[in-house]
Amino acid sequence: MADDKQAGLEIKQAGSPKKLIITIVALAILAAAALGGYFFFVASDDAPAVPAESVTQGGDEAAIGSPNAQLGTALYVAMPRPFVFNVPGAARDRIVQIKVQLMVRGENNEETAKKHIPLIEGTLLSVFAGTNADELSTAAGKESLRDEALVKVQQALEGVASAKVVERVLFTGFVMQ
Repeated sequence: MADDKQAGLEIKQAGSPKKLIITIVALAILAAAALGGYFFFVASDDAPAVPAESVTQGGDEAAIGSPNAQLGTALYVAMPRPFVFNVPGAARDRIVQIKVQLMVRGENNEETAKKHIPLIEGTLLSVFAGTNADELSTAAGKESLRDEALVKVQQALEGVASAKVVERVLFTGFVMQ
């Protein structure tokens, strides 16, 4: 019986159950925060690097030494304003509005593309002006316009930056009236 009284005193001296529960919950939250911090700061840096490989664009393989041959983060450069132009059609002329974004790989290519936006806009406008409404009314016509725009933009940028900076030309908005 003396042992039972002594055990009861030890429980009372340990503290009330509320304090014990609060302490356990606080320690669990602290452990979860530490574990989350570990994964956020350490585990994300341990991701395997993507090996440098050649990029295939339209059937042509890019040279290993070219800047866009290494796979990197895809970044998108938006043209500051949409392209609005007239195109002739069989029945009547149409007005077309196209919003364009360029997909590039790596921050260096992004900076180069942003630096040469006026050249890119001029090149795209000349490509868009060479089409007609009948071609743009089909999906195949839009795809061929996108492919032609990519080739012309890459050629224009190779002249000033000595590299194929743009990987894809994307139409993010297309309206024809």
